[in-house]
Amino acid sequence: MTLRVVQLKRYITMVINKRFSKIKISPFIFVGSLLFLLLTNFSYAQKTAMSTEKIHVLRLQPGDDLKVKLSNFVASQNIEAAYIITCVGSLRELNLRFANQKETKLLKCKFEIVSLVGTLSTAGLHLHLSAADSTGAVIGGHLADGNIIYTTAEIVIGEANDLRFARELDSLSTFKELKIYKK
Repeated sequence: MTLRVVQLKRYITMVINKRFSKIKISPFIFVGSLLFLLLTNFSYAQKTAMSTEKIHVLRLQPGDDLKVKLSNFVASQNIEAAYIITCVGSLRELNLRFANQKETKLLKCKFEIVSLVGTLSTAGLHLHLSAADSTGAVIGGHLADGNIIYTTAEIVIGEANDLRFARELDSLSTFKELKIYKK
């Protein structure tokens, strides 16, 4: 049994035995402590179940091209299998390819990055971006070159050290699709 579980059992026993008056603990502190123990124990369990992982954090500057910077970072770090954990920031130019379209659409105005998802490797990037305009309307699609940072982009990338991603032609989709290999 982990220390956190033992501590949790002690707290619960204390409440059941109505010992608040003896040790003068506030019910709010108890509930907060209980939530902390539950959440940290859950996080610990999640970490132990994951494969070997490395976290990278990037901050892009005004004028940077989002996809180009990500591609250059992956190449410079020789990253073979990674994924976007989160991204927030803003764009002054948005360039996306919409579903089932061959050409990209370039929009020049200010956008908030709502989400960035996808996979990254030295074999290629497959990223989708959602962004909101000044009215809150959201647009999304396949990330192309030409997404220019307005103020910043804060990006967290997870790297799976025990995997290698490849891009191989798929006979059904006729596109180069993700293929996952164990190292």
